[in-house]
Amino acid sequence: MADRKKKNPNKGANQGSRRITHSDIAKALGVSQMTISLALRNHPRISEATRNRVHAKAAELNYHPDPMLSALSSYRLSNQKKIRQATLAWINPFRDPAHLRIQHEFDLYWKGACEAANHFGFHLEEFTTSTLSLARMNTIFKTRNIQGIVLASLGGANLTGDWEKFPWQDYMAVRFGLSTDYPQVHRITSSQVRNTYIAFNKIVEKGYQRIGFCGHRSPTRFFSAGFAFAQYSLPDLCRIPPLFFMENMSKAQQIDHLKCWMKTTRPDAILTERPAIPEMLRELGYTIPGDVALATLSLHDTPINAGIDQNPEEIGRAAVRTVTSLLNEQSFGIPSIQKETLIDGKWMDGSMLPDKA
Repeated sequence: MADRKKKNPNKGANQGSRRITHSDIAKALGVSQMTISLALRNHPRISEATRNRVHAKAAELNYHPDPMLSALSSYRLSNQKKIRQATLAWINPFRDPAHLRIQHEFDLYWKGACEAANHFGFHLEEFTTSTLSLARMNTIFKTRNIQGIVLASLGGANLTGDWEKFPWQDYMAVRFGLSTDYPQVHRITSSQVRNTYIAFNKIVEKGYQRIGFCGHRSPTRFFSAGFAFAQYSLPDLCRIPPLFFMENMSKAQQIDHLKCWMKTTRPDAILTERPAIPEMLRELGYTIPGDVALATLSLHDTPINAGIDQNPEEIGRAAVRTVTSLLNEQSFGIPSIQKETLIDGKWMDGSMLPDKA
């Protein structure tokens, strides 16, 4: 009987008998449970040496987070009354800050991001590099304990700031789009390839057979890739080479370029991302949609009423959701593996692309 009552001294460390907890790791290392919790989330308050010790001991004890407790915690947080308790930074890098949100897509990014920030209990505040140096911005962020950053587009020539010197290791950041290679943080953008594919097939459904594409040649814009893939659904004789405009072309050169392309390819519909295409076609004497129909890949920033709504508000919301997720995980700095979240757009009918009789 005595033998039956004798306890197994290793039972507490036996992962088959019960789940290892933060308390077990804390006792094994002689530290507090709070230290274990922060270290497992790689919080910067915990030294690298301590974090390494905690992770090593957790692995040794075969520690795994309890998924049911994690789900319960998320449920409780989501059902609590949201109270604004912290600030997220929206960094506007343009010399003329108004230039960013003159682009209606970015204005809607901002709107969606603000809505999501409010939902999660944060306040989204804009900081502009036209009025603050990055060093001064960093000081303000540290003073106000701002750790989450939404970085607006770094594409274009009218930018300020030495971004490679900014201490990204102290922050959790995401950025919109692919306009630059730096910083290599997680990215939120529209699904350009899929959106172009959707638009192309909608145009085909409306009876058009010679569909052309006018846009930028750029390694960071993938509309033309979607167009090239979609063209394989057409017979060879109906495939039209895309028209690319180079950044250094004058308006007169662009019009001449378009004129030659129109005469050579004779499209019955054009898919474009460029706001100037309708005006250029009219200058060349073409009527829309009489001579050629038009569809856009950005309804909000082109004077074309048929095409893709990129759902920019959802892109803004997705950026803030990603930042709050990083904050919950205390995932600081430039990630070793960057994630890209692509948001699908939706097709909208318009008079510039009617059904073809």
